Amino acid sequence: MTAGHDPTTVLVADDQRAVREGLVTILTTIPGVAVVGSAADGVEALERASELRPDVVLMDLRMPRMDGVEATAAIRASVPGTQVVVLTTYADDESVVAALSAGAAGYLTKDAGREDIARAVVAAASGQSVLDRSVQSVLVEAARSRTAPGPPPDTGLTERELEVLRLMAEGRSNAEIGTLLYIGEATVKTHVNRIFAKTGSRDRAQAVAFAHRNGLTG
Repeated sequence: MTAGHDPTTVLVADDQRAVREGLVTILTTIPGVAVVGSAADGVEALERASELRPDVVLMDLRMPRMDGVEATAAIRASVPGTQVVVLTTYADDESVVAALSAGAAGYLTKDAGREDIARAVVAAASGQSVLDRSVQSVLVEAARSRTAPGPPPDTGLTERELEVLRLMAEGRSNAEIGTLLYIGEATVKTHVNRIFAKTGSRDRAQAVAFAHRNGLTG
């Protein structure tokens, strides 16, 4: 964040008190980030997100009363201006795809360092996605194992939109996609918006999850 900009506000949701307090401590050391609250389960995360309207919720998956996937979907529906970054010990394909499909903008494992967390939080606040490297590998393997032989589903995506979607799945930014495809960034944004509409995705993370589920990344 540059001087003069408002800080990125974050709500931390984790049922383990030591982890929750540790994350709050880490986040308070990151320039341009302000922790506005914490929650001990999914229900409290939804309540506090609705009350505080933070830019980002840093969300655990396995929590009592309401798990992280349910809480993510509920927050994205009721507080659409708030993004969710999952931070969990689980990196199996079902957890990853479920979280991204629920609307998570990022997915990190608890091996992530301070810089990884900072990058994911700031990226999510600006509408970008950050996936842990291990998570990207899980998505690729899940797509390979679940994709049946035969043509990809009829999504209505053009060849150019498929190219853009594949590059999105590689974690490329709009600027990088434009450079690789020799098109302007504004054109990339147009393709991305059309991809969202045709795949029923709310954001890049959901579009990437759609691509992996349907074998469109090869």
